Amino acid sequence: MVYQVSQVARNEFAERGFTILDGVIDDTWLTALREECAYFIGYIDSYMDAKGLDVQGITHRGKRYFISGRYRKSNRLADFLFGDLMAQVTRAFLGDSVYLFHEQWVVKGAEQGMKFAWHQDSGYVNFRDPGNTHKPYLTCWCALDDLSAENGTISVMPHDSQNTRARVLEHQQEAGTNDLIGYEGGESGDLLDMPAGSIAAFSSTSLHRSGENSTSHTRRVYLAQYSSERIVSTGGELWSQGVPFVANGNNIYSKEEDFAND
Repeated sequence: MVYQVSQVARNEFAERGFTILDGVIDDTWLTALREECAYFIGYIDSYMDAKGLDVQGITHRGKRYFISGRYRKSNRLADFLFGDLMAQVTRAFLGDSVYLFHEQWVVKGAEQGMKFAWHQDSGYVNFRDPGNTHKPYLTCWCALDDLSAENGTISVMPHDSQNTRARVLEHQQEAGTNDLIGYEGGESGDLLDMPAGSIAAFSSTSLHRSGENSTSHTRRVYLAQYSSERIVSTGGELWSQGVPFVANGNNIYSKEEDFAND
């Protein structure tokens, strides 16, 4: 049976800017995504070894990894990103037109995984391209491990808390971590505990943060972001991916065409 997003989840997303889809990624895909994650962490570690780096952007070796734009280097990831599950999820929150905007691994190392400051995903677009007026896009935060406060799950702030339903706050870059910070107030948001195989779906204007990983195990997430239209810069250039996925409610993705254009 093909998964269907409940009306309760749709309403919560529309009202608060986020919702949790519990246990929707099956064991076969969980195993595959974990294997892919291990491969790409090894790839990045080898690259940083060759360059003599311990920090690259917001990636800090052994502590925190952000590994993006690699799905075409895999035989399996496209089948997940453009499969039936993600088609159902994205249609529920974006409508009948969907593009893959961005995908990345977000991993916190065991016992030293770093926190990540309050920010909006759209804040990263606007920080690099001031004045960009893109529509809010969808972040699907796919949990590959059981997530809790102890291993650095996310907290998300409801839209009404800081009036973020359609507003991108000004972000500043934090020295040392290279994080962008969009909020430094006292609100704590909602801590999202979720089992492996769950997806936290939230708007790109939703403020969120994550804590440190103090456990003895790596905390792994695969983050897939989708938009209802291609996101372009103020200069007219394509931001990130912009791969057609759903048109008129139908899955139109062609792996053959996508990989041929890489």
